[in-house]
Order: sequence, then structure tokens, then C-alpha cells
Amino acid sequence: MASLRVPPTAGAATGTPGPSAARRRRDAGLAAVVALLGGVLLYLSFPPRDGLWWLALPAFTLLGLVLRDARPRRGFLAGFTFGLGFLLPLLVWTGSFVGSLPWVVLSAFEALFLGLTGAVMALVSRVPGRLAALWPVWAAAVWVGGELLRGSVPFGGFPWGRVGFGQPESPLLPVAALGGVPLLSFGTVLSGLALAELLRRVLVRRGPAAGDGHAAARAHGVGSEAREDVAGSPPAGPATTAGGGHAAIAVPAVLLVLVAAAGPLAALVPATPGAPARTVTVAAIQGNVPRLGLDFNAQRRAVLDNHARQTEILAADVAAGRRPQPDVVVWPENSSDIDPLRNPDAAARIDAAARAVRAPIMVGAVLVNPGRTTSNAALVWEAGTGVVDRQDKRRIQPFGEYMPWRSFFRLFSSYVDRAGFFVPGDGDGLLTIAGIPTAVAICWEIAFDDAFGDAVDAGAQLLAVPSNNATFGLSEMTYQQLAMSRVRAVELDRPVVVVTTSGVSAMITPDGAVTDATGQFEPGVLVDRVDLRTTTTLSARLRSGPEWMLTVTGLLAAGLALGASRGRHGDTARRSGAVGSSGREARAGKDGNG
Repeated sequence: MASLRVPPTAGAATGTPGPSAARRRRDAGLAAVVALLGGVLLYLSFPPRDGLWWLALPAFTLLGLVLRDARPRRGFLAGFTFGLGFLLPLLVWTGSFVGSLPWVVLSAFEALFLGLTGAVMALVSRVPGRLAALWPVWAAAVWVGGELLRGSVPFGGFPWGRVGFGQPESPLLPVAALGGVPLLSFGTVLSGLALAELLRRVLVRRGPAAGDGHAAARAHGVGSEAREDVAGSPPAGPATTAGGGHAAIAVPAVLLVLVAAAGPLAALVPATPGAPARTVTVAAIQGNVPRLGLDFNAQRRAVLDNHARQTEILAADVAAGRRPQPDVVVWPENSSDIDPLRNPDAAARIDAAARAVRAPIMVGAVLVNPGRTTSNAALVWEAGTGVVDRQDKRRIQPFGEYMPWRSFFRLFSSYVDRAGFFVPGDGDGLLTIAGIPTAVAICWEIAFDDAFGDAVDAGAQLLAVPSNNATFGLSEMTYQQLAMSRVRAVELDRPVVVVTTSGVSAMITPDGAVTDATGQFEPGVLVDRVDLRTTTTLSARLRSGPEWMLTVTGLLAAGLALGASRGRHGDTARRSGAVGSSGREARAGKDGNG
């Protein structure tokens, strides 16, 4: 494992041989295993294991120990294996009904982004001078940049599995209100890397004499690769400038204290107040589906009937005084499995349910457009009137709702022909239902930072996440998605109603707490009093600003490291040339005198 190294001694200058090829291979294998273990720990920190959020700390501690002072190519290998350990189990649900090949290919492809991130994290450990002590900061900023890249390309990106999404139970969660998911990811990664740096410093100080770098590394149970930077010369930085000292230990210790204090301090920062808001009663209807898998809606109108039936049961409970009268009823994505604008029987069924419950219903429906395309829409339906507002899903899911490069991918799997022909909407994500401005992010959209931004800017006081998770079976996917909604609640200081066809549906308060939830693959009705919000968090004002600031910080650190590496390489080349010239002159003098 290329880490916890003390500076090499003059052995390199005096001809002492470096690590053998066999030893370097062993070290590379050890580093890969440790990184893989770190990735598994990060996976285990994600929901539904809410109580294990803290495993993200040792996950990045292990990754940090591998990456510190490693060559970029070793960093790529470590980042890639870390990504496999994390993403393969995290995304296993993507192969629930289409086989293991798409799951493995997706996980491996996304792990390449983590490999690239690992390479740059290793590179920034070469930042020169006093700035080198802040390696955990530079590396955590690079991680945020890696998440930005992974969430942007290709085909619009795949932001699932961002570190911040796994931290709804973390005491650091309140920082999401200041800088969104990027700042939450940054703080989580920084804590693990700072701990790695602290452990490294302490072990180096207590290890064997610094005069034997390889012996010191062996004393710590760690293999050591030859410490050369990208240009082939020894890197500058703490490992070569100071073997220990209180100052060297103080920096990572202070970083840990700052991260620990960040959450409680962020919770004290109030959101900017807005106009007075009211309290409303919201009902979420989970009607369930007749079967799991891709054919959940194969039985015509079965899904719609299920949701209408549960709404009518709620109406009966309200009439009997067992439930409060809702102001708003929210159905999930695809709750009308046939287009109610083209099928009068579907329209009549929805209208009857709205009339029975005496409240407008937000209905999720697939609408057929002219030609072959379809739209994934959220409709506001009022009894006797029909549709009074509509928003179409703006971020459609590649390989599911549409198939990029369809003819190419058909060469590998016939499942491409099951992908839809959806087209994205162009609205701002804001619906008005019963006079309540409501931001809507349909299923996949919740993973993107801009999902609610435009709607909140336009005055949304409530967030709604209608989703259909039936195609992923009894997997962890729905819990991972629920965690994202909890983080969004804190990020924007808004209540969130999550409603799915088959679970888990939930009511979430602006502090990210779940007040009520359903189970999976069972019908259910949630009714809750919800305090609407008109406040504006710092995160809502800054939007993508913190993410870009951290990304640029990481890139600047990488530029400094690369520049310093090239400068040292030039110095080494000049010294080598001078030594060679002196040797030739000495030999010439000897020959002349001989």
C-alpha cells in the first residue's frame, strides 16, 4: 500500500537499490485490496443501514492511506477498485430483471470515474511547500469534482451514489443547507482523509528511524512503492520535508475538529425568512402493483384501479371521522398506467376518486405524444374539470425511458428494445395544486441538484417526489432514493412527500426526519399535517456555486502539483547532466595524464 511512508534517505543518491519488481507488485496488490475494502465500507454506510452512516469515515481513511504520495497510475488503480467495491453492491438493483451484464457494465464504467478521481487525488499529494499539509482538503475537493463529472457525462450523467446521499443520519447533514450535496460530500470525505493523514503522521513519528524508509514502512505493515512523482523525481510535501512534529499532527487534527463542529454550527444558521406560510393536510396514496418487474403494468388499468381504490378508502375514512380531510392528494409516477387524456375510462376513474376524496389529485401518467414519443407527466386533476396543471419529467433516464445509441447497444442485449421513447419536458418543475406551489421531481430527477432549484426559485413551498420503483423489486433502490429526498429537504428547508407505486412512500420534515412511511409492495395511505415553507437557504441561493468552487480548488491544487513535479524533473535532469559532464571531464583528464 503506497502510504504511511517516511522520506527515503540518501540511499537513492548513494546507489542503494529501490524496491524490487516483485515487491512493487505486492504493494500494488495490497493497495488494491485495501481500496476495495474501503469501497465496501462506503457501500455499507448507505441506506437502508442508516445506523452505519459513520462507516464512510473509515472508508475514506483506507482510501487516503492508499492514495497519499502514490503515483497517479497507482491512484487510478486504487480509485477504480474502491469504485468496484462501492458501486457493484450499491447498484445491484439495476440488474434485478434484466440480468447481471448491464449491472456489471454500469458499475465498472462508473468506477472508471472514481479511478480518474483517485489519480488526481494522488497527484495533489504532490502540492509543494506548506500547502502540502492541507492534502486532505485538496483531495476532498477533487472528490467533489469527480462527483460533478460523473453526474454530468455521458448521457446527462449518473449521480447515483454521491457520498452526501448516504448521510441523512449524519450529524454533518445540516451543512447541506449551506452548500447542498456537494458540501456534504466534501465534509464527509474530508473527515476520512484527515483521519488517514493523522494516523500516517502518528505512525511515522513512532516508527523506526527515518534513516531507513523501507524499514519504517515495513514496521507499519505497509508496502512502499518507490516515491516518485509523475515526472519521475521525488515528490515534495510533508513526507519529504518533515517526518513528524506537533505542527504536522496539528493540521489533520484541526481539520477533524472543524468537520465535527460543522454540522452543529450549520444547524444554527437560519434560512432567510419569507412570507408567512400555512399548514396543510397532505395525503400520499401507494396503491401497489399487481406484479413485480418490468411488466408491473401489463394488466390494463390495474395500477390505476389500485390507486383509485385506496383513495376511495381514504375518502370513506374521512367521512367516518377516522382521518382528517386532505387538502391535497398525491399519487405516484405511473399511477395511471394508461393515458387518461386519450382513454375516457381512465379519466372517469380519476375524476370519481377526486370527487370522492373532495381534493385535487396529483396523478402520474404516461402520455402519448404525436408520433412514437411519450411524456412522463405529473398532472393536477380536479373533479369535474380534469387537468388544470401539468409538468413533464425534464431529466429522463437513459437505458430505461429512452435508449441512446439504440442500434449499437442492441448488439449486446435484446433488452434495449424494452426501453421507451420518452422525451424530456421543458418546464420549471412547479405545479400549483389546491393553491399550494409544489416542486415536482419525478423519480430519477431527485438525484440531480437542479431537480427542485427552478421551482423553489419560482416559489415552491412543498416538494413532491412521485416515483415508480416496482421495476426494481425488493431491492435497496427505494431506500437509497428516500435518503436523497431527506437530504433535499434539509438542502432547501422544505417538507417533502415521497410517494411510490410499491413503496417506500414517506412524509419528510424540513430537517430530514421521516414522520411516517409505508412498507414495500403493499397498499398504503399516509396523511400528515405539513408546515409549508417560504424560506430560502444559502444552498438554494448559491445553487451550483459551492460545487464549482470546490471543483476549481481541486483543479488548482492539481495544477500546482503538476507544475512542481515538472520543475523538480527539470532540476533532476540538469543535475544529472552536470554529474555526467564532470565524469567525462575527469576521465578525459585521466586519459590525458596517462
